[in-house]
Amino acid sequence: MDVQAWLAERTPLVDRALEALVPKADEEPVALHAAMRHLLFPGGKRFRPALALAGAEAVGASPEDGLPAAVAVELVHTYSLVHDDLPCMDDDDERRGRPTVHVAFGEPVAVLAGDALLAAAFEVLAAAFDPIHPERSALALRDLAHAAGSHALVGGQVDDLGFAGSPAASAGSPPAEGAALARQIESIHERKTAALIAAAVVCGARLAGADDETLLRLGAFGREVGLAFQIADDLLDAGEDDPCTLLRALGPDAARARADALLAGALARIEGLGEPAERLRELARFAVRREQ
Repeated sequence: MDVQAWLAERTPLVDRALEALVPKADEEPVALHAAMRHLLFPGGKRFRPALALAGAEAVGASPEDGLPAAVAVELVHTYSLVHDDLPCMDDDDERRGRPTVHVAFGEPVAVLAGDALLAAAFEVLAAAFDPIHPERSALALRDLAHAAGSHALVGGQVDDLGFAGSPAASAGSPPAEGAALARQIESIHERKTAALIAAAVVCGARLAGADDETLLRLGAFGREVGLAFQIADDLLDAGEDDPCTLLRALGPDAARARADALLAGALARIEGLGEPAERLRELARFAVRREQ
């Protein structure tokens, strides 16, 4: 499978759906809607939406069946980036080669733009209500809300902020503490990064009618891929000064080995899904082994 070609084919589905949902930049209130669109168009790799589409395909449905989940997850992801970049958080000035939202539009508008993107995500899933299977959109709403909440994305972000100023974050920790430090860092990444990636896979498959056993397998797959994806990101950004990475706790070689082990475990979890899940497998390999 050519992952890049598949992404090039599927990403426009997500972009068109986002374009139809998010108000135009000249629609009042102009500043808010322009700020909402600032990171959405052009977007990033659209990796999480791709996983939602592939999750639907993995259970024998059309990728389009997972489109509401794909759009909703991308909206949550973008909201999280807008808020992560704020001066009170990571205080970043640039994202995707352009000024961050608070730099371009001011901090108050950036906060509100993030709030509006999060609300739009749940609007998308609510609109996917199927009168024949009403539980599907309701449970997808629940899954995404949990992934975005205090036990997952937001909680992980809070602990990440706390970690940066903790003694564990200082360089030169004794080697014996490496394993404990790695567990602490993985706990943050499992919530801040992996939970939303898992929700993308699960929500896409859920809207496509997956059974509970398959959803459990896909959720575990997504969490392991999410952790490995974060390690891959950290390896690519090795020159940056971020204390909350497995590179600091384990070193680059051991961190890469951990990513490979997570990927292998994730792939084993969906081995029984056969050929329909090949898109998921290839997306996972692509995300963990990428070089940019």
